[in-house]
Amino acid sequence: MTFPHRPSAPLYLRLQYFIYFGVLGVYLPYFNLYCYHLDFSGAQIGLLSGLRSATLVVFPFVWGVLADRFARRKAIYLLCNLMAALVWSAFLFSRSFGPMLIITGLYGIFYAPLISFLEAYSMDILGEDKKAYGRVRLWGSISFIIVVAALGPLIDRLGIAVIVPLILAGAFCQTAGALKLPAMPTPPKRQEAATPPMEWRRVAVFLFCGFLMLVSHGTYYGFFSIHLEQTGRPSTFIGIAWAVAVAAEIAVMFYSRRLFERVSLEKVLLFSFLMAALRWSLLYLFTAPIVILATQVLHACTYGTFHMASIIYMDRLTPAGAKTFGQAANNAITYGLGLMVGFLLNGALFERLATRHLFLTSALVALAAGGLFLVGQMQLTTPAARE
Repeated sequence: MTFPHRPSAPLYLRLQYFIYFGVLGVYLPYFNLYCYHLDFSGAQIGLLSGLRSATLVVFPFVWGVLADRFARRKAIYLLCNLMAALVWSAFLFSRSFGPMLIITGLYGIFYAPLISFLEAYSMDILGEDKKAYGRVRLWGSISFIIVVAALGPLIDRLGIAVIVPLILAGAFCQTAGALKLPAMPTPPKRQEAATPPMEWRRVAVFLFCGFLMLVSHGTYYGFFSIHLEQTGRPSTFIGIAWAVAVAAEIAVMFYSRRLFERVSLEKVLLFSFLMAALRWSLLYLFTAPIVILATQVLHACTYGTFHMASIIYMDRLTPAGAKTFGQAANNAITYGLGLMVGFLLNGALFERLATRHLFLTSALVALAAGGLFLVGQMQLTTPAARE
């Protein structure tokens, strides 16, 4: 299933990734740190992050089903972008936990499906060249690295509250750019009828292991910046650390076509699980700045290769006519439910353990994900599993 020939479609898709991850480059490293500076407790920070992730569990399914059922992906994508921007504007007027919790929940309802819609657009627009996905997605990483590198010094001068209006401006830019995306293609009915059914066993194994992978990332995405500040690192170093991670991610995405032509998706996923276990173990063992920056290079595997392989793998397992739903399921179970559990778990442990000890738990969870994925693949490739 591909779009009619529109040379401009990949350009506008890259622009959407650029803006989306530019905004994420403001939010991800600094929003929890912003809450920390508002004197929120670890449990409150974990609850805010967990609630946002909870919306990622439910609402990508809701919006994805509506988009596939009525072939209205663009209209729903525009609506969700606009409403997310309007709801976020309420953060300009509140610094109390209760109102911010409500705003976070409402914002998540509309923010939740955005990335899964973008991933579905990518698979459709790329058509037969899906292995080149990384070269489209890397524009988001380029934006992220520019933002985190520039934002640290800006926060040092203006204060961390500057992130709220910056995210709002980015959200409105995202909405304006979405106007140029193509409408959702509708495949012929005979093509839909000939499409093989969902490979439910492979989907279940992958999604459960992906869920564990993102649980292990709860410490990193929720408390890494706080961990760095507690070890005496300034905002500039925090920005550099995040930038190093995304620079490594960009490198592997640039060579995505070559990677997936030579290595199977299953092997890439397994390697990513194991590299995550190594990365979190090193953050548990060492606090020296040079080691911290070195672990950030492993982001090329723990996020870069894992994310690319996940998107292509899910597209391969999903029948035509349910592509938006398939990417929504992937994001909901992993980045939604997985991160929600990771955030809540780490928020509960934050008051009892030093942040470095949280990474030990993350390492064990990632290792378990890799082991389960390996066992699952071995079982699914037996003669009985093929029947």
